[in-house]
Amino acid sequence: MEGKANLRFLIASVLILFMSNVPCHAQLSPTFYDSTCPNALSTIRAAVWKAVWAERRMAASLIRLHFHDCFVQGCDGSLLLNNSSTIVSEKSALQNFRSARGFNVVDDIKSSVESVCPGVVSCADILAVASRDASVAVIGGPTWTVKLGRRDSTSAAGKDEVESNLPKFTDSLDHLTTLFANKGLNSRDMVALSGSHTIGQAACATYRGRIYNATDIDTGFASTRRRGCPSVGGDGNLAPLDLVTPNSFDNNYYKNLLQKKGLLQSDQVLFGSGGSTDGVVKQYSSDRTSFYYDFAWAMVKMGDVEPLTGS
Repeated sequence: MEGKANLRFLIASVLILFMSNVPCHAQLSPTFYDSTCPNALSTIRAAVWKAVWAERRMAASLIRLHFHDCFVQGCDGSLLLNNSSTIVSEKSALQNFRSARGFNVVDDIKSSVESVCPGVVSCADILAVASRDASVAVIGGPTWTVKLGRRDSTSAAGKDEVESNLPKFTDSLDHLTTLFANKGLNSRDMVALSGSHTIGQAACATYRGRIYNATDIDTGFASTRRRGCPSVGGDGNLAPLDLVTPNSFDNNYYKNLLQKKGLLQSDQVLFGSGGSTDGVVKQYSSDRTSFYYDFAWAMVKMGDVEPLTGS
């Protein structure tokens, strides 16, 4: 069985590599910087690994930045823009405020890239590459070929647009499915991308309601989580999204959902309600190879969401 799983993963990897070299509608290409900045990818990789080894949580944060960028106004780096006289930063929206992090690491990566090839590599591409490298830097994390050539936006989306496009920790399965479908991602992509919650942490304020009020939760798990998240206060207290192997990129996230141990309500709705995603969660919980392939493929698809291209 192990041999068959390895063979499937090898075939899947070849397919991802092939599809990643097929031009998409935005004419992105993994070789975009080969002549203009041949050391771009190695420079980004070195900076990401340095950041992740300094703080393990940073891997999840960098993956999340790419996700939050692509889901609002496309993969254009607009999430990185700060407030100005003409810009209301996307960072101020509910889903980003005091939770989206790693901006200092992106600044460091950008500075390193600028030192080897000034004015060539976009911040949007840095976010895309950094998310892949962050996955690889974690124990067991999958990899994929990143298509490049995105141009940076000089304008941020409005706060209302951000809050209506990004998922919330209280969202229902139907609403999550709609949000992903609006970006050209199906329910299988959604479940696979949610698997990034196998690493990272969540603040008490985002899961308090679940551990004190939800009925679709393991009682022992809820009791454990209440120790670090009081009913009043402690909003910023952190807990790992995967209690079992918080620093490994594996499929325990899905095993947790089967046991009603999803930390966020938006995680647990993926399993247990008899919805269309139950079967996918079950598959990933027992077949890590399928999860890795689908996660990598979904990341490639997400990187194609409405990127800016051209001069």
